[in-house]
Amino acid sequence: QVQLVESGGGLVQPGGSLRLSCAAVGSIFSGYVMGWYRQAPGKQRELVGRITIGGSTNYADSVKGRFTISRDNAKNTVYLQMNSLKSEDTAVYYCNSWPPRRDYWGQGTQVTVSS
Repeated sequence: QVQLVESGGGLVQPGGSLRLSCAAVGSIFSGYVMGWYRQAPGKQRELVGRITIGGSTNYADSVKGRFTISRDNAKNTVYLQMNSLKSEDTAVYYCNSWPPRRDYWGQGTQVTVSS
């Protein structure tokens, strides 16, 4: 049984930063490409970026240069550092494998960017 638990969300002003964490419980985390996803109100869930087992990353154009994904395989944790946040980054953020598995979706963590 795999469980992914996201944390670190909150309310932040435009231009601010947040660091999200995703802890994997009961998984073979180190064997997966991991992704961060987000879903804004009224929109479909989208891929924010992903990180390979070896640490290579790629990102959606909308966050490129502002967001950074990293992982600590020893801690079964993947991170999302978000800088220069914009109102359009407001969403619930999730982690999952890439491609995502239906049974891995957690509850996500809410990020709200507002003044």
